[in-house]
This record gives sequence, structure tokens and C-alpha cells, in this order.
Amino acid sequence: MVKFLMEHMEKAGCKVGDNFIRAVHCNEQRSGGYAPGQGIQVCSNHLTIQDEVNQVVIHELIHAYDECRAANLDWSNCAHHACSEIRAGHLSGDCHYKREFLRGSMKIRGHEQDCVRRRVMKSLAGNPSCSEAAAKDAMEAVWDICYNDTKPFDRAP
Repeated sequence: MVKFLMEHMEKAGCKVGDNFIRAVHCNEQRSGGYAPGQGIQVCSNHLTIQDEVNQVVIHELIHAYDECRAANLDWSNCAHHACSEIRAGHLSGDCHYKREFLRGSMKIRGHEQDCVRRRVMKSLAGNPSCSEAAAKDAMEAVWDICYNDTKPFDRAP
């Protein structure tokens, strides 16, 4: 999936250089992140198995792809940020039932959407431009469009 996403970024005209994905030591408790113009950072000191690294890279590549295809993406805009988080949570497998089970957040129906919503709100909480109320309103406003937008995939993997 990493190769697929990187190929689609290249096809969309976005250069993915050799240092686009970097392993770094992170002081804050996070798995990684995407920084526009800088690429993806993977917090090597917080990840213990290769599957976790893969998951972070896939999630962050979806953010990078979103920025690549949308020339006007503004990360300080709560709706823009929420949309990319919805897509990354849904398309990366972050909320697959096995992952949710291992987190202790499992229910029979609706776990995937609940997980995506929870993770979107957690991410937007770190955006100084988004209050909790603004984040929730933005997430709800863009939910249907962004959850159903599976590009560059034909359908959600």
C-alpha cells in the first residue's frame, strides 16, 4: 500500500524524494506526522513493531496525497484538516476491527466509524485553530463526502 500511494502521488505531480519518509526521535507522545513541504516523520522511539511503522506511514501518506491533489488544502481550516483525518483513518486501516480489539475498543456494529470519529477528534485537538466545538462541527459537516472519498483507491481497502 505504501508503494501504491507513493506512485499515485508521483502520478499526481508530487515529487516524493529519498528523504520524504524519515525515522526521528520524538519527545512528545505520538507515532508520527506529516508536515507540508517536509514529508513524513515516524517516531521510531514510540513504535515497537514493523506493523505499527507501516500503519503510521500509510496514514501519513494519505495526508500527503490529500495535500498533493488539493492545491488549496489549509491545515488551519478545521474542515480541511477533519476531511484528511477522516480519509486517513478510514483508508489506512487504523480502525480495522483487529486494531480496535487490541486497543480494547471493540463493539460488534459501527466500530470502524466510531473509531474514525474518535481519532479525528484526537487529531484536531492538536490543531490550535480548532476548538473542540469547531472540530466536531467541521467533522460532521464533511463526514459523508470525505468518508466516501476513497481516492486513489477504487474503494476503501
